[in-house]
Amino acid sequence: MQRVAVVAPYDNLRETLIRVAESGCVQIDLIDDPAHITPGPAARHLGAVQAAHVTPVLAETPPDLDTLEHDHRIDLLTGEREMEERMDSAVRRAQVAALAGWCPRDRLAAAADRLAACGGSLVALPMPPGSEPPTLLRAAGSLRGSFAPLIRVYGTVPYRNLDLTLLAGLVYVVLFGLMFGDVGYGGLLVLGAFFLRRGKPGPLARWRHLWPFVTAAGVAGILAGAAYGEFFGPTGVLPVLWLDPLQEPMRLLLSALGLGGVLLVLSYAAGAVNRWREGGGTTALYALSGIAGAVLFSGLVCVGVGLALGRTSWWVLGGSAATAGLVLAGTGLYALTPGGAPGVLQAGIQLVDGVIRIGANVFSFARVAAFGLTHAALAAVVWQGTRALAAHGAPGIVAAGALFVVGTAVTFALEALVAGVQALRLEFYELFSRVFEGQGHPFEPWHPPVQHKEAPP
Repeated sequence: MQRVAVVAPYDNLRETLIRVAESGCVQIDLIDDPAHITPGPAARHLGAVQAAHVTPVLAETPPDLDTLEHDHRIDLLTGEREMEERMDSAVRRAQVAALAGWCPRDRLAAAADRLAACGGSLVALPMPPGSEPPTLLRAAGSLRGSFAPLIRVYGTVPYRNLDLTLLAGLVYVVLFGLMFGDVGYGGLLVLGAFFLRRGKPGPLARWRHLWPFVTAAGVAGILAGAAYGEFFGPTGVLPVLWLDPLQEPMRLLLSALGLGGVLLVLSYAAGAVNRWREGGGTTALYALSGIAGAVLFSGLVCVGVGLALGRTSWWVLGGSAATAGLVLAGTGLYALTPGGAPGVLQAGIQLVDGVIRIGANVFSFARVAAFGLTHAALAAVVWQGTRALAAHGAPGIVAAGALFVVGTAVTFALEALVAGVQALRLEFYELFSRVFEGQGHPFEPWHPPVQHKEAPP
């Protein structure tokens, strides 16, 4: 992202701003101090005919505001108000006006050429110290675009942070699949994604772009179901390739905790890179969500493994690493306090909280096993009831079919909702909380449509 200035002769500022709007790649800074904002004529006309959810439209030449109000052209009045806001935000020196803003570097040359055609200029500026450029996450590709809402729901990624859209989507579908592991249920999701892509039925059209996400979640459910030997429950259609959740719940629990540990290590690695980008090596070293936190986490894991296996060398090594992590993190936390005894107390409380959170975050991944087990149990109840009814002749077979269809539908809907929410919770609270420490602000270029004046006949 490049800091830029839009510069033009004041008499030609409107035409230049029209070209800026047409380029659709420049975010213009506006005056945000209410004391220096004076409503323009268009804003005063809108006061009498205000309407919600109107797309602003710019007139190429200054319109007659009374006519627009009379004709109820709220779109053009709103566009004219936006034009007034930007013209009023311009800094004027003699006959020259300038506005500051942001523009993606790869579109700077094309936008500058467009402005030059009307006498304006788009000038690259140095990055102001301490500034936070707006974030533009690329959404190229259907898979990346369908995963993007995972990041957007959590918040806007700071400009200097890693773009983890694809990795976040992959982690989500893996967690979802382990809790929703069933070849039959996963196949239903893939079938649903097929209809979603076609935009049918009609109400699904607005969600059409999410079909790759739904497909990936369905495939993850199919793969986990094959590992569990589940096909609409324990029907015996498929062999167990890895473990039966109902027969080996402890193994499933330990596997979930192991997966959680791996994901937490990855989140610490991403957090350390982000802290480095935000504040340099010192910030990355001492941050509880950076290298210090990673060393502390690794040490505590080694201590736990050593105690569980009775390996003295493991818990001694882990204790040393955990102590080093505590010292690094405590130093970083103390540096953020006013100092003295209150600073020591504040840093100590934050450090204890960090240690408790590490343990809570690891064991939070037990919910992957818990909900995977719940899913298997519900599907087993439906299947056992179906078999029991089917043993009572023709009426029983009809009742068994009805139970299987209704029970599968209820279980599918319930488990899809639960697994979807729990996977999101794990990603947001256990992983993203380490990766992202702050919020950025999105890149919002000014790009209203322009209504050009009609050519004379």
